[in-house]
This record gives sequence, structure tokens and C-alpha cells, in this order.
Amino acid sequence: QNLEVTFIVERQRRAHHFEMRSITALFFLFCFLAPSALAQLRFGFYGRSCPRAESIVANVVANRFRRDRTITAALLRMQFHDCFVRGCDASLLIDPRPGRPSEKSTGPNASVRGYEIIDEAKRLLEAACPRTVSCSDIVTLATRDSVALAGGPRFSVPTGRRDGLRSSPNDVNLPGPTIPVAASIQLFAAQGMNANDMVTLIGGGHSVGVVHCSLIQDRLADPAMDRSLNARLRNTCRAPNDPSVFLDQRTPFIVDNAIYGEIRRQRGVMRIDQNMGLDRSTRGIVSSFAQNNALFRKRFAEAMVKMGTIKVLTGRSGEIRRNCRVFNNGR
Repeated sequence: QNLEVTFIVERQRRAHHFEMRSITALFFLFCFLAPSALAQLRFGFYGRSCPRAESIVANVVANRFRRDRTITAALLRMQFHDCFVRGCDASLLIDPRPGRPSEKSTGPNASVRGYEIIDEAKRLLEAACPRTVSCSDIVTLATRDSVALAGGPRFSVPTGRRDGLRSSPNDVNLPGPTIPVAASIQLFAAQGMNANDMVTLIGGGHSVGVVHCSLIQDRLADPAMDRSLNARLRNTCRAPNDPSVFLDQRTPFIVDNAIYGEIRRQRGVMRIDQNMGLDRSTRGIVSSFAQNNALFRKRFAEAMVKMGTIKVLTGRSGEIRRNCRVFNNGR
């Protein structure tokens, strides 16, 4: 028993040491990001202007997570859908109005949720530090905190983003569940991200959360899919009202590498997930993550920080919204 305790303690010590090295690596990664992002984004941006900013967001997320562990998947999806359209500028948060649709009103974003978490954090931040903390930074911080709560890596993110002044459904071009790997790689490349980032973010994002049965009919018809999983999913999907199933059948509430092992066994639920395990340009990355959770955690933290710098607005660009759902000029 003593040997077992010693082993556990040593494993925890090594994991902590690895994550400390990962945080250091993230700092150096940030130093090589695009100059426009480096110009204004920085770690501890609100240290003087709003010292409690990060703790306020963290408390809101933690309180919600205690009641609903699915918020990690919701916030990961929210940040991804925001950053991949015009950059990380909280344009997704704008509510549509009569005669003025927004990103939120488009098909791919119709099922995005978790906006009330951002609203609560914004309300508390406006009371503590009026017109100081941007909605885009709140999304970034909330997502980061939710990942850690779900057993994923803990990492620091630079802040100093400002909120965008445009939200149009015409700008939305997000990857669908059946997108070919090559097309997905091109889409990520357009945002300054590579194939490794793509496999990390898609797989990591899908390590938690669910998908509606209507979006996996092509996978259910795939004879290569693991038979036992296929039978179980088909049974679930027979129910009315388009039920949902877990994307990661092993650890659906934990941000970890389990989904990559499932993909290697033809147990990827969504077509894009399984394609990453079959395509020669990405299957090696899938295999390496399946075998090494520490490597996945390191790369996921790096990719999240990198995604959070896509086409950010800083300095005098954009605005600091008082209400994340509405532009300050009310339009």
C-alpha cells in the first residue's frame, strides 16, 4: 500500500512539473505569435485596471460547473465559433434584432449555448470595474477556467482583447461535421493554424459534449464503424425529437485524450473525428495523442492560447461593450 501511495504521489508530482513546463512553453509560444496580437495582449492585462477580473470570471464558471458539467463543451464551442469568424471579438454574442440578423442567428450557431454565463460575469465585472473588461476576454477566460474544471490542463491566457463592431451571418463559414480533412486543414490554415492545431482543437473540443443524431447519420451508415457502438447509437437515435449522444463514449465529461483512442478503434462518433484518424496527414497526430495524455494536454493548452489570438482587436480598435449582447451605440 505504501508503494502504491508513493507511486501516486510521484505521478502527481511529475504531472505538476510537466504542466509548469507547459505554462513556461506557452509564454515563449506567445512571444512568437503575430505582432498585432503581441502588441497589446499580455498576461495579467487587468492587473491594475481590474485586479479581480480573472477571479470574478472563475467564480462564475465554478458556480455554474457545480450544477452543470456540460458547460465546458458549451464554452469551448462558443469560443471556437467566435474566433473562427472575424477573429476573437465576441461578435457571436450580439443578439439579432428585427431587420438586423447577427452571427448568432445562423444555422451553425443556433445550438451554441452558455451566453448567460458570459452575461453574469459581465454584470459583476461592470459593477466592479465599469467599461474595463471586454466580452471577448470574458469568453476566453471562462473557457479556460471550464477546461481546468473538467480535468483538462490549467494554463494562463493573455488578455487585452476588445470587442468587435460587426456581427453578420454572411461572415459565418464554420466546418460542418462531415467536412473532409483537407478542407478542414485549409480552413484552419486561413486562421494561422496548422494540422496539429486542428487535430488538437477538434479532438479536444469533442472530448466533452454531445451531438444530435441527425448530424451523424452518415456515420451510422458506415460499415467500418465499430459494431457494438453502432448498435448502441442506433438504439438511442430511434427515439423521437432528434436525441443526442456523447461524442466521447469513454470519458464524456473530462477533457482528455480518450477520444483519440476511440477514433483509432473506428469508434469516432462524428465523421470529421473518424476522418482525422484515417487521413494520412493527421492519423499520426491522432495516434500520438491516443498514446500520450500528457502530450495532448500540453498541445491542447498551446492550441487554445493560439486560437485565442486570432485577429484580435486591441488598443483603440473596437470597443469595450457594456452589455455583451448589444453594441454600445445600440445598433
